[in-house]
Amino acid sequence: MGTFTVWKFDSADGAADALALLERMQKEQLIQINDAAYVYWPEDAKKPKTKQLHHLAGKGALGGSFWGLLFGLIFFVPLLGLAVGAAVGALSGAMTDVGIDDDFIRKVREDVTPGTSALFVMSSHAVVDKVLEEFRNTGATLISTNLSTDQETRLRAAFAESELV
Repeated sequence: MGTFTVWKFDSADGAADALALLERMQKEQLIQINDAAYVYWPEDAKKPKTKQLHHLAGKGALGGSFWGLLFGLIFFVPLLGLAVGAAVGALSGAMTDVGIDDDFIRKVREDVTPGTSALFVMSSHAVVDKVLEEFRNTGATLISTNLSTDQETRLRAAFAESELV
């Protein structure tokens, strides 16, 4: 089963650095990245910028149209005004069908602000203890996941422990 996680970083380059770490761990066969994209918002920029992995292919990769639609709904559509209200409603409804609801979009929009970044990762086959051990040092904060409630609670607890140390 694939895991979808969204991580927030308190710097504009944090998500890119964390993705590089995940790619290194993938080479060590500690995790399989099925697809990933990130948003970074330089402090002096009016809007965020997005990047996605382009070297992935196969059934796990979501594709540019998915990431474009998701990031458009989160960051860019609110800037377009009321003229596209009906289209936004239709797109939001389409995203709900694949498990992306308004609360998720609102949460990411609130958390990713100028000077921050966010990493969106579809992964599988993680050696959880080793990945968490290395990923804890990135300063990431978990925004969202499709893990079960129990799994998410344990993941959040693991990151809370690292903040206490």
